[in-house]
Amino acid sequence: MARVGTGYEAARPRLLALVGERLSTSTYDLKSHARDESFHPPAPPDAVAFPRTNEEVAAILKVCRECSLPVIPFGAGTSVEGHVQAVRGGISVDLSRMDQVLDLQIDDMDCRVQAGIRRLALNDHLEKHGLWLPVDPGADASVGGMAATGASGTTTVRYGTIRENILGLTCVLADGRIVRTGGRARKSSAGYDLTKLMLGSEGTLGVITEVQLRLQPLPEAISAATCTFQDIKGSVETVIEILQSGIPVARCELLDEESMLAVNDYARLNCPAAPTLFLEFHGSPASVAEQAERSGEIASEYGGGGFQWTRERENREKLWHARHHAYYAIKALRPGSYGWVSDVCVPISRLAECVTATLADIKRAGLIAPILGHVGDGNFHAIFLVDPDDEAEMERARTATNRMIDRSLAMGGTCTGEHGIGIGKHKALLDQHGEGVAVMRALKAAMDPTGILNPGKVLQ
Repeated sequence: MARVGTGYEAARPRLLALVGERLSTSTYDLKSHARDESFHPPAPPDAVAFPRTNEEVAAILKVCRECSLPVIPFGAGTSVEGHVQAVRGGISVDLSRMDQVLDLQIDDMDCRVQAGIRRLALNDHLEKHGLWLPVDPGADASVGGMAATGASGTTTVRYGTIRENILGLTCVLADGRIVRTGGRARKSSAGYDLTKLMLGSEGTLGVITEVQLRLQPLPEAISAATCTFQDIKGSVETVIEILQSGIPVARCELLDEESMLAVNDYARLNCPAAPTLFLEFHGSPASVAEQAERSGEIASEYGGGGFQWTRERENREKLWHARHHAYYAIKALRPGSYGWVSDVCVPISRLAECVTATLADIKRAGLIAPILGHVGDGNFHAIFLVDPDDEAEMERARTATNRMIDRSLAMGGTCTGEHGIGIGKHKALLDQHGEGVAVMRALKAAMDPTGILNPGKVLQ
C-alpha cells in the first residue's frame, strides 16, 4: 500500500512536549513496531509513543487528528493478520507502560486493568486471590490487544471468548474524547452496547486503554489428557459426542499428524505422529476424574487409542507448553520460512469435512501447512510455511487459503474465528457480510472521519 504524507514533522514538536523522551525514533523501536507475527511485510511507523495515562493517549490523538497523522495502537505484537503494520506511516502508540491492575473486587470476581498488562502477568497477580482470566489465546498477549482483536483460544469451549469476559472498556476516540463503556454490573439494557462495538474493531474505532474484566475462580482440580486417532474424522466425532454428553470439557485441541511431528521434536514429547486430541477438565478431584474417564470411553468408540490423563501439574504444564508453542515448532519444520496462519470457524458438525477438504487442497498444492485447532468450538488453523519471495508458492498458498475460507462460508461459518481481518482478509470480510460492510464503513466514518485510526485494517 502506498505511503502517504503523514504530517509527522508538524506533529513532532507537539508530541515531544507531551511525552518527551517517550517519543522514540530509534532503529530498534521502529523495527520492533513494524510487524506482528504474520508473514505480511513490515511497515515501520514514523515514531513510537509510550504513554502512561489515558490523558496522554487522548492528547496524542488530538495532535494526530489535527496533523492528519495515522495512529496505530500496539499491545504485544502477537497478532497474525498485520494489525500493527504502519502501512501509511504515523505514530505507533505502545501501551506497554500502561500495565497496572487498577481495581480488584474479589467478592464480585471482577477487576479493572490498564490495556498494556500481559495475560500471564495478570494471572500471576490474580492467582494468590484464587481467581484467573481464563481466556487463553496461547501467546502472552496484552489484555487490550486481546480485546481489540476479539481474541479467544484453547479455553473458549468452556469459558467463552474475550468478548464474554469483558464488562466494560475505557477508549480514547479519534478526536481525543475519553469514553467509558459498560461497567461492573453483569448485565445492562442501557442504550447501545458500545463495549461490543469496540471489541474486535482492531484499533480502527478507538484506542482501548482500560478493560473491566469478569474473572473466574481457579478450579479446585485440573486433569489433562491426550488421545490419538487414525484420522481427523474420528477425533472430531469424539469431540462432538463429548460436548453432546454434557461433559464440561475446559480445553479441547486437535493437532494433525504434521503438527504432532513438529511438536514432538520441538518440545521433546514422545507422542505418536497421528491426529491427537489434547483435553483438559476442571472441577473437583472426583469430577475431573469422572470427566476424563468418560471422555476416554467415548474416544475408544471412535477409534481413539493411547488415552492418557494426569492431574500432575508438571505433566499438564509440559503438555500445554507444547501446544502453546506449536506455531514455533511448526515454523522449525522449514527454517527461514514465514508462517502464513489462516483460521476459519464452522459449525462443529461440519468441522471434520472442512478440515479433511483443506488437507486435500494443501496436499494437491504441494505445500507444507500443518493444521491445528480449537475443535470444541469448530475453529481451526492452517499454518502455511512459505517463502514470500517465491511468487508461485505464494499464489498456491493464497489459492488454498481462499478455498478454505470459501468452504467455511458455504458451511455457515466465518472467515476468521479469532485472528481478525487486519490487512489480509478484506475480501473475505466482504464475501461474508456483503452490505453489512457498508454499515461498518458508515460507523467508521462517523467515529473517525479523518481516517487516522489504524488505516488499512478491517476496511480498505
